[in-house]
Amino acid sequence: MDENMNSESSDAPKTASPIVESPQMSEIGTLVNVFIEPENTFKDIVRKPRWIIAGIIISLLVGVYALGLQMKVGEAGMRSFIAEQVNKGFGADSMSAEQKAATVDMQVNINRYTQYAVPIFVFISFFVGGFLYWIGSKAFGGTGGFFQNISVWIYSSLPPTVVAMIANFIVLALKSADEIDLATSQRGLLQASPAFFIDGKAHPVISTFLSTFDLFAIWGWILAAIGLSVVNKMSKGASWGLILVIVLIGLGFRLLSAVFSGNPA
Repeated sequence: MDENMNSESSDAPKTASPIVESPQMSEIGTLVNVFIEPENTFKDIVRKPRWIIAGIIISLLVGVYALGLQMKVGEAGMRSFIAEQVNKGFGADSMSAEQKAATVDMQVNINRYTQYAVPIFVFISFFVGGFLYWIGSKAFGGTGGFFQNISVWIYSSLPPTVVAMIANFIVLALKSADEIDLATSQRGLLQASPAFFIDGKAHPVISTFLSTFDLFAIWGWILAAIGLSVVNKMSKGASWGLILVIVLIGLGFRLLSAVFSGNPA
């Protein structure tokens, strides 16, 4: 009887263990290949999510730009910009000149420290974006994991951010401080959208809406659609649907910001 049991157990079908593919690209390789082979890059991210180096690059580029912009206009320019915002803010009419001056001094002092924290804020935003992709993809029947979706968010942002920031650094170096308007330059000195034809200070809401159709942003959407489709095994239509939902939500917040601040967002 024992022999029969042993023979039956040996003849029983064995459950095949899942095959885990090894990544074919190094993390440095993905940084280059996402520019030229985005689909293959995202396929490799399915095998092994990686995003730290790319995230650091984006965070540092944005942080250096923000710091360079403020250094270019100097403390006097920054103080003038903050004073303008205070005068436009709610309750400004009820504030005395001394109260306004104290508010400006306080914000200038805060800005001295927060300007160095921009890369940290950018890095934190990656987790928010990855979470939106992850939750949204689940609603569309996606199968990707949280860190895979963070990778899609970051890697779809990498090429447009690198190219846009290099262009912005060039414009920043060539442009005089007197020609820089901080109210319209927070998102970049290079205008690659129909907002270029609009006076942002005179029409902040229209400028904010038109800036949505930025060439660099559209490039990022295309890469994100590829990434979401590959990582989450979604159709291209579902991927674009998720991207448009997130874009519209972001646009709604930006339009509200433009209404209340009086500056294009």
